[in-house]
Amino acid sequence: MPMRPVLSAHFDSHLSQAPFMGVSTLLRKAFAGEDVSQLGAGLIERAQQHNDLYALLDLSTVLQLHYQRETGLTVLAEAIKGQALYRVAQARSADAPRLLVLKAAGDLMSNTPVECLLEECDITVDVLYVSVDAAWPEVLPDHDMVLVAVGESDENQPILAQLTELLAAWPRPVLNLPDRVSRLSRHVASGLLGDVPGVVMPSTVRVGRESLQQIATGSAQLQAFLQDGAFPLILRPVGSHAGSGLVKVEQPAEIEAYLAEHAQSQFYVARFFNYASPDGLFRKYRVVMVAGRPFICHMGISQHWMVHYPYEEMIAHASRRGEEQHAMETFDQGIALRHRAAFAAVQQRVGLDYWGMDCAETANGELLIFEVTSAMVIHAMDRVDLFPYKQTQMKTVFTAFHRMLEQMARKDA
Repeated sequence: MPMRPVLSAHFDSHLSQAPFMGVSTLLRKAFAGEDVSQLGAGLIERAQQHNDLYALLDLSTVLQLHYQRETGLTVLAEAIKGQALYRVAQARSADAPRLLVLKAAGDLMSNTPVECLLEECDITVDVLYVSVDAAWPEVLPDHDMVLVAVGESDENQPILAQLTELLAAWPRPVLNLPDRVSRLSRHVASGLLGDVPGVVMPSTVRVGRESLQQIATGSAQLQAFLQDGAFPLILRPVGSHAGSGLVKVEQPAEIEAYLAEHAQSQFYVARFFNYASPDGLFRKYRVVMVAGRPFICHMGISQHWMVHYPYEEMIAHASRRGEEQHAMETFDQGIALRHRAAFAAVQQRVGLDYWGMDCAETANGELLIFEVTSAMVIHAMDRVDLFPYKQTQMKTVFTAFHRMLEQMARKDA
């Protein structure tokens, strides 16, 4: 367990090395269609000639955006080995909030993407990469609050457990308490929220490869693992994101074919819930909770049950973009009002300051929740020519997040 460090109001910010781009800038370049891989050579040169660890941070992001995840994580590990603490944003005004963000070494889905939430905000942000076996710096920059950005995963559970103990008596307010983040795994969260009135969250179980094989061959009953189990089922590897490895299977024989294509040892299994609207289209919402209040971040509409965003259908159909715009503009009087009690109840059980969910509405008017996480990616980087209305909505979300931090800073003052 690392010792609790000293907080210094006169912390020497030798951490800031220019030009540092950071996650949000590089993501914005990638969303705009720029080939960020062309930045790699210059970043390598800076890192080698000037021992610039910030260049390694940027290089790690560039590699991940260029689909070189493992190489990017290796570069990130080298940066953290040289220095665990980085100043990624410097406030313009002296009385601006000061935020210490705790991250785990991982890919772009492993932590709360706080950089995207704080674009253009006047705030000082220091990021400390933590692990179970690495010592913390003896001196940390003083801060008004801590944000636990470490997301839930098998790899991060030991870190979250350690942070729970370490932060229990931290001298500054802590947002997103780590013991609450640790409950957001799919199988735990479905048990936590599945019986909330007005909420449907299908039971999800974690099943090993051998057990899944037994279900496929009929040597074990599905109900032995999933009490309400019935086909069709949803399968996905534990730790997967963005629909990777996510399938619907209609019968046991399809499980065998699925296992032949996926070598993972652990999988999530849940019943498929048909949430199609009367017109046959599937509508999925991404909602974040900021200080207990829900905000819509996007609405995907698709002919397929697995809805991604953005995607060709939303780009191709102006009517669907119009429907998304209407959902955003009327969210407080529509979805948020219809599910006000459900949102309040799930917020009480999750208990985090900032988190998100992918959800839909059932034919019976209930809130169908697919996933809850504190590491949900939201941004304002979609094409403005196609999604101009999103800029206003995302600015509302970002303002709410920044206001939450300002209020926390004033509370601690």
